[in-house]
Amino acid sequence: MQDPLVQIESNVRGYARLFPAVFNKAVGSTITDMEGNDFIDFFCGAGSLNYGHNNRRAKAALLGYIQADGIQHSLDTVTAAKVDFLEAFERIILKPRRLDYRVQFTGPTGTNAVEAAIKLARKQTQRSHVVAFTNAYHGHSLGALALTGNQFYHSQFYGSHNNVTHLPYDGYMGEYDTSLLLEKMLNDPSSGLPKPAAVILETIQGEGGINVASDRWLQRIASLCQEHDIRLIVDDIQVGNGRSGKFFSFEHAGIIPDIVCVSKSIGSGMPMSIVLIRPEIDAWKPGEHTGTFRGNNLAFVSARAVLEYWTDPSFENQIDERRQIVQAKLKAICAKHADHAMNVRGRGLIWGLDLRCGDLASRAIQNAFKEGLLIEGSGAFDQVLKVMPALTIETALLQAGLQILESAVAAAVASAAYRPSNTHTTVN
Repeated sequence: MQDPLVQIESNVRGYARLFPAVFNKAVGSTITDMEGNDFIDFFCGAGSLNYGHNNRRAKAALLGYIQADGIQHSLDTVTAAKVDFLEAFERIILKPRRLDYRVQFTGPTGTNAVEAAIKLARKQTQRSHVVAFTNAYHGHSLGALALTGNQFYHSQFYGSHNNVTHLPYDGYMGEYDTSLLLEKMLNDPSSGLPKPAAVILETIQGEGGINVASDRWLQRIASLCQEHDIRLIVDDIQVGNGRSGKFFSFEHAGIIPDIVCVSKSIGSGMPMSIVLIRPEIDAWKPGEHTGTFRGNNLAFVSARAVLEYWTDPSFENQIDERRQIVQAKLKAICAKHADHAMNVRGRGLIWGLDLRCGDLASRAIQNAFKEGLLIEGSGAFDQVLKVMPALTIETALLQAGLQILESAVAAAVASAAYRPSNTHTTVN
């Protein structure tokens, strides 16, 4: 039961309403409330806990660092923790992938990285326009809101358009290759599209409904950006850090973005956000983009600890083994309810079960919570259940969570509250 004292909190709270409990502790993929009830976590802090709650490697490193009176706050001064993270990130992540990036530390959240990336692209190209895509989600500060697709955020009383054009994402128009539309508009001086400073995209749209761009589409977008001297920004905030099955989600397509936004799980639960920049476009002057909490040394320590997972060549295989379990179960759920035309899509360990109806998905989420599973919805009508377990989840716990999900969906379908007239069919 929700503690009545939380009513002092602003009406803006959201997840507190979705999961009405007072949580007390968490380990790995299990979170426990004040009454001792355990929940399997398929929510993962909206993608911030890819390595689970209180990851043992991160926890040990943090406890040791704090016990030794390590520096906690440092703005952008050089600390041993920062140096240790940068050395490990270059050695473990960048060099094996033949990636040459400079690392910019921004404020602690993903939207800070997006704001910095867009600002840099505009400064470096001396152009102001940006192309984003339908169903995109890039954050809630004003510049990022302009890039986000949902019309709710485009009210003149809430957000700002800020020289952004939204074009159709891959699959938005069925089989039509929407990269051809961008190509046509870039080559036509009368298209109404100014030459952009940047194109920003998620290779897998998380909040947009787990829409997975094809490798071919991503390659064509990257080629167009290179041809027209446009900066390609990949927002890897939610689907990076191994969520797609590889550390960076764009690795699957073999492209190299000009700028990459990384946050959420990079800090293993600690607030941290970075921008990766090709050296030749690092046009910043010293102190030109700042932020009080860009030097979060506790995050450097936890981030450094979980990078060790990527020194194990078998780690990607472990993710793929869990992927197969999730994919098989979701397909089985769709087959069981074939008359409801459910759909499944995803990659790595981010999957969407499209129930085609927001009301149905909402009831399934409520049912799952009652049975001990945390899961959220996504998509234009919140009609897609987002299945996002930790990369490190134990196989037995994963299977138990999927069993709860299957039961929750079945109960939602059987509920008299489900009315087919409320169904929203989406094109992905």
